[in-house]
Amino acid sequence: METLREKVGQMFLVGCQGESLTRDEQLILAEYRFGGFILFKRNCAEPAEMVRLCRNLWDSADSHMPPFVAIDQEGGRVHRLPDAFTHFPATARIGGKAIPELARCLGRAAAEELKLVGINLNFAPVLDVDSNPANPVIGDRAFGSDPKQVIEISSSWTQGLRDGAIIPCGKHFPGHGDTETDSHVELPIVRKTLDQLKTVELPPFAHACRTRIESLMTAHVLYPALDGQFPATLSEPIVTGLLRHQLGYDGVVFSDDLEMKAIADHYGVEETAALAIRAGVDVLLFCHEVAKAVQAFEFLCNESERDPVLRARVEESHRRIAALKRRFLKNFTAVAENEIVARLVEMGHQRLIDELHGNL
Repeated sequence: METLREKVGQMFLVGCQGESLTRDEQLILAEYRFGGFILFKRNCAEPAEMVRLCRNLWDSADSHMPPFVAIDQEGGRVHRLPDAFTHFPATARIGGKAIPELARCLGRAAAEELKLVGINLNFAPVLDVDSNPANPVIGDRAFGSDPKQVIEISSSWTQGLRDGAIIPCGKHFPGHGDTETDSHVELPIVRKTLDQLKTVELPPFAHACRTRIESLMTAHVLYPALDGQFPATLSEPIVTGLLRHQLGYDGVVFSDDLEMKAIADHYGVEETAALAIRAGVDVLLFCHEVAKAVQAFEFLCNESERDPVLRARVEESHRRIAALKRRFLKNFTAVAENEIVARLVEMGHQRLIDELHGNL
């Protein structure tokens, strides 16, 4: 039986600073047993180093609750892996081709490459609809500007990830496609009416909920028609009211990175953690400064001890996280360090890109 501290630890996914763990990071991970980790380009210089890092992260967790080892591997400009890996095209190209089976094959190919180094969770697909040409952050990361096209092609691509035993995570609920600012640098506001949101932004997420996508990520975006006070990540009306109750979603909900300025410029670490968990978020992302995750962790442990409502939220999230891990995280998937490049060549995924571009 897990302790409260162990359950709270599962609700954190953190980043590390380089291609290997520092001594300080090793000590922190040994003490806090966070539930998962995210890799960025700073962690992904060489395939062999990636395997060693992923294995160390896997081994740092309790054996009965192995960690999520995550990455943002969408394709196009959101590509973290080193040159030996296939650089898949932006999802707008996949959506524009409008061939669901090809999309599924591309999703499966991405999954097969991630498994080689021990990654088990991909923060993709983007389910946002590219509805605003002035959007500085989504654009060609979306599968298209038509919600029906986004639904059809993203569903196939997501199934490809599943076929390859990688956990998909749709983002950014309830829709980041119509923003004119980047939530990495400031808080965007989408001023659409509820009917407009239901017509454009929400359909891909509603479909993903109906088809039981394994996880979703929230948007650091303010939607006055849904909640005039808090951005989605911190909003109980959006995460619990809309996503959980109206759309009936019971999968794992990840926050976007809580160190992004859309959140960090307006809320302190402890306030952010409490608001997000009370809103209904299951896993908090701290992608850069692990000390902030430690601060939030200690705060949530203390608050959960004294507040039965927050304690119930921890239990609810732990149930979802444990169920997803039991389903997907059977073992560490990486191959031997000296086999990766040969295996990538053997896979021959460039042929799928050629097919997408019409060269076959």
